[in-house]
Amino acid sequence: MTETLSGTYVPSAMGWVREQVETYERTGGREANALFDTGIPVVIVTMRGARSADVRKIALMRVEHQGEYALVASFGGAPKHPVWYWNLKAHPDEILIQDGPDPVRCRVRELEGHERAEWWDRAVAVYPSYAEYQDNTDRVIPVFVATPI
Repeated sequence: MTETLSGTYVPSAMGWVREQVETYERTGGREANALFDTGIPVVIVTMRGARSADVRKIALMRVEHQGEYALVASFGGAPKHPVWYWNLKAHPDEILIQDGPDPVRCRVRELEGHERAEWWDRAVAVYPSYAEYQDNTDRVIPVFVATPI
């Protein structure tokens, strides 16, 4: 049985995000499984909205280690956290990660200290632009780890 979150799904207002999520899900990850033409793999993250409780979906860089996934709230180095950061904080037990054909229910937690540094290094190894994003902002870019339940 495929894991889902109940509730109203509200697709991203950003057309390219909406299209990538829809194509990835429709093809079980065979298509739209990379960031544009970079070849860098992505996963689909399904979450509940912090205030609305609506179901939201985004594509994030695939940073996997021993069955867990880093979710990096870089927002391209913007001065504030992406909206989805607050969704994860509000509903850490209502997360699905899709890395291939089937989503898996996960719990997330924000990392600190040595553990954050380890996962940050893994994330930068996958997507070197994260280091540039950190250089461009005064905030410490949050890193969550998603652990299958």
